Amino acid sequence: MEETETRVFLSNEQHQLEEEPQLPSSMVISLYLGYFLARWGARTWEFSVALYMIYLWPNSLFLTAMYGAVESGSTAIFGPIVGQMIDGMSYVKVLRLWLVTQNLSFIVAGGSVIALLLVPDLKSQNFPAFATLVVLTNFSGAIGVLSTLAGTILIERDWVVVMSEGHSPDVLTRMNSVTRGIDLSSKLLSPVITGLIISFVSLEASAVTFAAWATITVWIEYWLFISVYNGVPAILQSDKRRSLRLSSQTDTASQYYVPLLTDENTQSRSGNMRIIERISESSFVNAWRNYLNQDIVLPGVALALLFFTVLSFGTLMTATLEWKGIPTYIIGIGRGISAGVGLTATVVYPLLLSRLSPLRTGLWSFWSQWTCLLVCVGSIWVEKEKIASYMLMAGVAASRLGLWMFDLAVIQQMQDLVPESDRCVVGGVQNSLQAALDLMANLLGIIVSNPKDFWILTLISFATVSLAGVLYTVHLYRIRKHIFHLEKIPLLNNFFIRNYST
Repeated sequence: MEETETRVFLSNEQHQLEEEPQLPSSMVISLYLGYFLARWGARTWEFSVALYMIYLWPNSLFLTAMYGAVESGSTAIFGPIVGQMIDGMSYVKVLRLWLVTQNLSFIVAGGSVIALLLVPDLKSQNFPAFATLVVLTNFSGAIGVLSTLAGTILIERDWVVVMSEGHSPDVLTRMNSVTRGIDLSSKLLSPVITGLIISFVSLEASAVTFAAWATITVWIEYWLFISVYNGVPAILQSDKRRSLRLSSQTDTASQYYVPLLTDENTQSRSGNMRIIERISESSFVNAWRNYLNQDIVLPGVALALLFFTVLSFGTLMTATLEWKGIPTYIIGIGRGISAGVGLTATVVYPLLLSRLSPLRTGLWSFWSQWTCLLVCVGSIWVEKEKIASYMLMAGVAASRLGLWMFDLAVIQQMQDLVPESDRCVVGGVQNSLQAALDLMANLLGIIVSNPKDFWILTLISFATVSLAGVLYTVHLYRIRKHIFHLEKIPLLNNFFIRNYST
């Protein structure tokens, strides 16, 4: 009897496995390829713009930090609104808005940089024209990054989750790892290629290549993503649910609309109340209220704090290394190695997740990153500048393994715990918070603009990273009521057994 039941159980289990829908491999490849093309352009601009700015204004981080402040400030202000816009539009409209705006903005930014580089003495000959082109570069670059944010939210926070629904949790973990791997591969390879073009051809050639890339790939990206949209039934169904939700929200709003009182006794009071209501019901405030009510707010804040740092191959550190005399191609290779180390996180993360929860994986990942950053702090007291620079690069590169595993752990917690209707809004606010802290780092770069004082920025960055670790550890303790399983350590386990028996 038991043998018969076992056979029936195994037969049913096998039948269920056979019935589990399979993701079309061609659609998954199209998604990954389109995302790679989009991320390559964004990562190329992220690396190149720091080199352009330090070339245009040598011996100062002012232009570099100013661009970073404009970019991150626009994302901080408009990030939640971008999230709500995506949530209120069909997938096709989001695709068109994202791809056209991103690539057109990058074309304009590349053209402005070409004009600046072709006239090296423009700052001294015609400063108004120089300032206009710099402003145009900042403005178009910021719009391009905002458009990139829309695409990141759509693909990483929505489509990946929708496509993995109805499958085992391993599918979502694998897709998260691959999309992060695509981003890190772009971060690895694009600086190396750009650095080689700058070092062995010219800065102008790199800007022309960048603008040409944005012009050509926009059409390929749209074709790939629209193929995924039409070829994956789960995405079409999610788009229909989105449309029904939006229409029901519109009907509810019109049903409960009440005209405002306008008599003389209440006119002044209603005017003040109307202003307060408009502020409290604005898209920006509603998005933040939604975010703060989520269970993952502390991990989200901890992740965002990691953006208040110069300890990355971002614009400020890249410009500082250039000022210190590190060759451009060496900086590009260092950034590539850093991304390569981060890329291994996409392999290690699923292995850790097979043994630990995303919550605890985040803990171990974070503190391993923090340990590597101690090398960067130690480089401050090294007298030989070249050695100190290489120590700084090595510490940052080594820390990327823990950083990107922590990033994956927090993102997966958000995907698991945030409702479908709130994903885009929460993703927009998360990116806005990250950009706000990135803005603060760039403002510090404007205040401490002398590359000689980079050590001050290093210490402030390390302190902020430490604060992020404390917040995440507190979050884990609130949920698990402990931090480590001390009883699983052999020596401590014997101690606990001995004390328990006595």
